Amino acid sequence: MKTNRLFLYFTKFEIGLWLSSVAVIATSFVLFQSKNYLTLTASLIGATFLILNAKGNVWGQVLTVMFSVLYGLISYSSAYYGEMITYLGMTAPIAVAAIVSWMKNPAEKGKNEVKVNQLAPKEYVFLLGLSTAVTIAFYFILAAFDTAVLWLSTVSVFTSFVGAYLTMRRSEYFAIGYAANDVVLIVLWLIAASKDSSCFSMVSCFLVFLINDIYGFFSWLEMRKSQVIGRQRCFEQSA
Repeated sequence: MKTNRLFLYFTKFEIGLWLSSVAVIATSFVLFQSKNYLTLTASLIGATFLILNAKGNVWGQVLTVMFSVLYGLISYSSAYYGEMITYLGMTAPIAVAAIVSWMKNPAEKGKNEVKVNQLAPKEYVFLLGLSTAVTIAFYFILAAFDTAVLWLSTVSVFTSFVGAYLTMRRSEYFAIGYAANDVVLIVLWLIAASKDSSCFSMVSCFLVFLINDIYGFFSWLEMRKSQVIGRQRCFEQSA
């Protein structure tokens, strides 16, 4: 994407948000003297996929898969096996399914923006039941691996699954699920940082993620509104 097209595609706010996110991540990395460049790489990829996801751009999901693999490795090194299993065994595969779903459902032909989906109330009930079942199953798996901070890692499974499922189903509420997951992960990495100050870089990472996910939710609300207006205009013109 050429520079001029890049500035046309993203709003000034979105460019500022991405640049600010990158600056916070890089500053935190230096400030807390982290030598884990895998963490830095994953965080920068994360800041990038979040702004793309906020635009409903399928490349955001491609980067989500990359982030999941890197974050899984980072979590393993901190004995957060719940995070490792969640992202490698759940988030990454669902992101692959989301890539297929988003590519099959563009807002308009030739436009790199996914069509926002309206889920029926019964599907949210189904999601609640499915998420609970998955979380219970993961609890015993994580307990078997002697996962650090088991109860919080289990909550992370629930919020992450909700976010991933709603992403695949193209619902704007995916951002709320991930925002909740960000809060859980901020607490989780604060606990790790109490023993190793370099982990504060991950705290900064998920603070950035939280802000981006909140923006993503409002961005998708605007996308929905714009797409509805667009369909109404097409209907009126064809009538």
